[in-house]
Amino acid sequence: MMDVDELSTVLAAVGPRLRALRRQRGITLADLAETTGISESTLSRLEGGGRRPTLELLLPLARAYGVPLDELVGAPRTGDPRVHLRPVRRSGMTFVPLSRRAGGMQAHKLVIPPSRQDTDPDLKIHEGHEWVYVLSGRLRLLLGDQDLVLKPGEVAEFDTHLPHWLGSADSDAVELLVLFGPQGERAHLRARAT
Repeated sequence: MMDVDELSTVLAAVGPRLRALRRQRGITLADLAETTGISESTLSRLEGGGRRPTLELLLPLARAYGVPLDELVGAPRTGDPRVHLRPVRRSGMTFVPLSRRAGGMQAHKLVIPPSRQDTDPDLKIHEGHEWVYVLSGRLRLLLGDQDLVLKPGEVAEFDTHLPHWLGSADSDAVELLVLFGPQGERAHLRARAT
């Protein structure tokens, strides 16, 4: 059983964990408020530690992020070492989380459907650093003014402050392993330039 000090420590860590998760996913407070029905000011106070987390607040957030409630509160693992994969669909892509930490380096399997030739790529920028490894298919990576096609086994690593977009290069789906970290975290494996 937790004593009062342990409980206070656990609760104090919830806000920063929620903020890191929201930023990692590139979601604004306004978008999250619309999805969860929780006001922007309440979400901001919750992330900043000015509002105590309650089940009424955490349950809609866990649902919106597609993560177990115990991940949001940093509950200790129960001894089962398996990662229970719960795919999340976003922007037509399927993200399968391979790691369970809300902050820090994240690992995902990403499945991108075949490209639609009638849509223009929407380049994004956000905090962080990304590393992608192509498992199957051909990845089209728009990175700044570069338009690259990566084949299975090829790797790209980039600062996400550069405008970027990931998509299928042709009429086949693409499967990737993606490592994403907050600004400054970089993968230690480096690909050699060819």
